[in-house]
Amino acid sequence: MRSWPAPEMPTLPVRGPAVSLHDTVSGAVVPTRPDGRARLYVCGITPYDATHIGHAATYVAFDLLNRAWRNAGHEVTYVQNVTDVDDPLLERADKVNVDWVELAERETELFRQDMSALRVLPPDHYIGAVESIPLVVELIHRLEAAGAVYRVENDLYYSVTADPTFGQVSRLDRDEMLRIYADRGGDPDREGKKDPLDCVLWRAERPGEPAWDSPLGRGRPGWHVECTAMAMEYLGTGFDVQGGGSDLVFPHHEMCAGEAQVAAPDSRFAQLYAHAGMVGYDGEKMSKSKGNLVFVSHLRNSDVDPMALRLTLLRHHYRADWEWTDQLLWDSVDTLADWRKAISLGAGAPAGPVVEAVLQALADDLDAPRATAAVDAWVAATLGTDGLADTSDAEAAVTMLRLLDAALGLAL
Repeated sequence: MRSWPAPEMPTLPVRGPAVSLHDTVSGAVVPTRPDGRARLYVCGITPYDATHIGHAATYVAFDLLNRAWRNAGHEVTYVQNVTDVDDPLLERADKVNVDWVELAERETELFRQDMSALRVLPPDHYIGAVESIPLVVELIHRLEAAGAVYRVENDLYYSVTADPTFGQVSRLDRDEMLRIYADRGGDPDREGKKDPLDCVLWRAERPGEPAWDSPLGRGRPGWHVECTAMAMEYLGTGFDVQGGGSDLVFPHHEMCAGEAQVAAPDSRFAQLYAHAGMVGYDGEKMSKSKGNLVFVSHLRNSDVDPMALRLTLLRHHYRADWEWTDQLLWDSVDTLADWRKAISLGAGAPAGPVVEAVLQALADDLDAPRATAAVDAWVAATLGTDGLADTSDAEAAVTMLRLLDAALGLAL
């Protein structure tokens, strides 16, 4: 599957600091320690509706990580999936009477356009669940060899107890897992399962549903195993960061980790698990099921500057839960007007300290609000609100344009 075009990322005159990130497993901010290339996997969309602000917040967050690593001198290998066959997609296609392949392709293309507009660096490997089927089959065979697979009718299930560390990623107790499992794609009440928390690896063909021939019989992959198989294939085990929204901690990332660690028992799946907060609207988490969505494409088609949209996201820490309002967006529009005015002057307050402050903030658990506050302070000084510094920097505008693009993904 093709990705989207890569925006040009300027090279900064200084190297950024080593990057630290909050690890869900330990509950602490810890250093990332790439050995050679930094390796990142971020779970992608199920393409049955357009990109909403919650999606955008997650992908912009991990774009900051990608950029921070690059500014620290690392090359990065970034992998993202597209769950282009799954129950929610099939249900939506049936409901709106559209071919499921057509729906998936249309919404995936819209996602590409949204990510391009927001200047998100594209993944090196952008892979659909359908094209990953050979990888999934191979991984299921490895799990079978480890004794972690059993049948319920013609479906294949993964036994969560095969991984002795099950539960360490999410740090949830069993009662909490059972409480939320059904709401997040699980089937705890299915008869014949050994454990209510076991997850499907291979769903046998049903009438009217898509299916593919395989040594496992005709069917299609389960949700969790596709990400596990892709990550292991393109990044190997022990890669640096597994990322996504906080709603993926359990069951998705817990299951991915368990499957990988049973298939490759001498390795961790990921060194660190990082999760973005949820964005709300009208008092509830933004979600398709609630219908309270604000779509990136709708804003773009309303002549909203995508950089104002990106700045609105950057002004909230990626781990925070927050609520979208139109006023936040209009405030960002006004802020960008001030930033552009300051940059248009050419010379300005010294930019060197701002470069250091922004890079340090982003290296410290992607603290974009702190980084944007440093830019606000430079703009205020340059425009004279706080008094221009004694020594004017003749190259300030050029430096700030490079900094904003390379570190924050804002092209002004």
